[in-house]
Amino acid sequence: MDDKKNIILIGMMGAGKSTIGHLLDQKLSDFFYVDIDIEIEKEAQKHITQIFAENGEEYFRKLESRIIKKFCAYHNQVISTGGGVVEKIENMLEMKKNGILFYLKASPKTLYERVRKNTTRPMLFHENPESRLKELMQKREKYYQEADFEIDTEKKELAEIVDEILVKYDSIKYCNN
Repeated sequence: MDDKKNIILIGMMGAGKSTIGHLLDQKLSDFFYVDIDIEIEKEAQKHITQIFAENGEEYFRKLESRIIKKFCAYHNQVISTGGGVVEKIENMLEMKKNGILFYLKASPKTLYERVRKNTTRPMLFHENPESRLKELMQKREKYYQEADFEIDTEKKELAEIVDEILVKYDSIKYCNN
């Protein structure tokens, strides 16, 4: 099996990183799927909402960086990240070392519609979650723009998004050899 660069999905909560990650994993038999949030929960032995409530965001971000460093050292993975992973420069450097970054993008309105009923998003525990989402997106957009590719997820079928990622991934793979 050849060592292939990781496919790393970044973007806001609700962009579809986990869903698309699972679908990519099903199509790529020589890749392994990793959801960074799940790996954080395994290591901490508690849910992300508990980590935020009991230990705070700073502790969560340190755990996230450690998990990113660990998994980005491997090849042949589809990695779904948390929305805020891009805010730390060391995370971006780790992800870019061995991966192709895909920014899954959607409008704040669409993102809010996708996550508004989800009660496990600590970054939205706010009196006005929709404005909080917009604020987070504005803060992170410059980091998301550093991705190798931007994939608009608005009004697209999941299979179309997966195919677009695979075509772009193959194009860069052949350019680098």
